[in-house]
Amino acid sequence: MRDLLPVPGWPAGRGGRPEGYCHRQMIDAIRYLVDNGITWRAMPCDFPPWPRVYAFFARWRDAGLVAELHDRLREAVRRSEGRDGEPSAAIVDSQSVKADATVAHTTRGFDAGKKVNGRRRHLLTDTLGLLLGVLVTPASTTDRDAARSLLPAAKSRFRRLARIWADGGYTGHLTDWTLQHLGIVLDIVRRSDDVQGFQVLPRRWVVERSFARLLRSRRLVRDYERRTDTSQSVVLWSMTMLMSRRLAARHRPVPVRAA
Repeated sequence: MRDLLPVPGWPAGRGGRPEGYCHRQMIDAIRYLVDNGITWRAMPCDFPPWPRVYAFFARWRDAGLVAELHDRLREAVRRSEGRDGEPSAAIVDSQSVKADATVAHTTRGFDAGKKVNGRRRHLLTDTLGLLLGVLVTPASTTDRDAARSLLPAAKSRFRRLARIWADGGYTGHLTDWTLQHLGIVLDIVRRSDDVQGFQVLPRRWVVERSFARLLRSRRLVRDYERRTDTSQSVVLWSMTMLMSRRLAARHRPVPVRAA
């Protein structure tokens, strides 16, 4: 990840105080927090003090540096898979999670369908399951309303994006709106009424797998963040862990066994 990290301003003479801790220590501390679900004050003494780690996390969140690192890793993973760095197709879906008591009433809601009081994560992934966009809203926000904010932002970043697969929650005027205003074909993958129980649906299973991978990070099992942009940053950090491990596995040398 060293070559993909955003460079701070002070080494290039653009001002700012030199950092007291190296990026390796800070990134390891944040990855430990996201992976194990600890509180900031429970940061082990092997890492820098938790106020300095949180300040690093907040600075990268507000400056968009974690999103920049995530996008660079995603492009590297796509190119390692023989794909173009910019996707042309995507899958969108949402996931409702319970919110902790630290989440304010103004940023939480009740999902009547899932019976969940908390927040909803709206993900847009490519066909490999890599994250293209994330939006955290109260659980009462519908998929169609969130898509009107998520999809235009994705289209402005990915010009090649031409087709998106979604479930039945995105039906209605949204399909005509995306085609007319964004030039994107919204393909609804419907579930058959004759099938009972679990069924793997074409294309839709990719984003479901991404949700399952996010829940392996204990910090994301429940929403503990006071701000929605902090929740989005935690999702990005979790995906950077997944992609960096995938790239490291590709570059790891295969041990030679003795005859």
